[in-house]
Amino acid sequence: MSEQPPHRAGMFGVTGSGDTSGFGGLVVQPLPAGSSPRPYGGYLDEVHDELARVLPDFEDAVERVVVDHGELTLHVRRERLLEVAQRLRDELRLRFEVCHSVSGVDYPADPNGRRLHAVYHLTSLSRGRRVRLEVAVSDVDPHVPSVTGLWPGANWHERETWDMFGLIFDGHPGLTRILMPDDWPGHPQRKDYPLGGVPVEYKGARIPPPDERRSYA
Repeated sequence: MSEQPPHRAGMFGVTGSGDTSGFGGLVVQPLPAGSSPRPYGGYLDEVHDELARVLPDFEDAVERVVVDHGELTLHVRRERLLEVAQRLRDELRLRFEVCHSVSGVDYPADPNGRRLHAVYHLTSLSRGRRVRLEVAVSDVDPHVPSVTGLWPGANWHERETWDMFGLIFDGHPGLTRILMPDDWPGHPQRKDYPLGGVPVEYKGARIPPPDERRSYA
């Protein structure tokens, strides 16, 4: 079992510069390592058990099952992502027809060395249920299979996650920048991306870079 991750202070975990978010005193406690205990409650047990029934080698595909605030997150191995996703979409008793968001998260202190996480938010319209999938990879091998073949609406979400975090979605039809200019260096929502030193210009006004603004903590 992996080590318990340390708590995070501040809104973004930034060190070495002033906190301009106003949340410098925030302390976020980590979730316990390992899977959540059964029963999960509500429909979450049914979703878990049905997926385990129809998915070969369920325990090889799903590394952890986390339930927090009444929400179910399945931590899936990268190599099994498309198989798990297709079962969730197509099985009659699951039917998660919509992937309404793909987002990235950066955990630099991940004890397993897989700091970059891709998170998929799925909804079953026919059954009124939600579930999350989460895949973790290292920043030296940030490849994740694209789910656009299953949910075409994930196209722009995967592009944004690539743009902001540098996760590479293999099989995506056109993985290019979507928010930043094509020649922009780096991925701005990684935790090690520098916060200061870049002024922002608007029409008729100039905003100083973050390291020249007031610090709240």
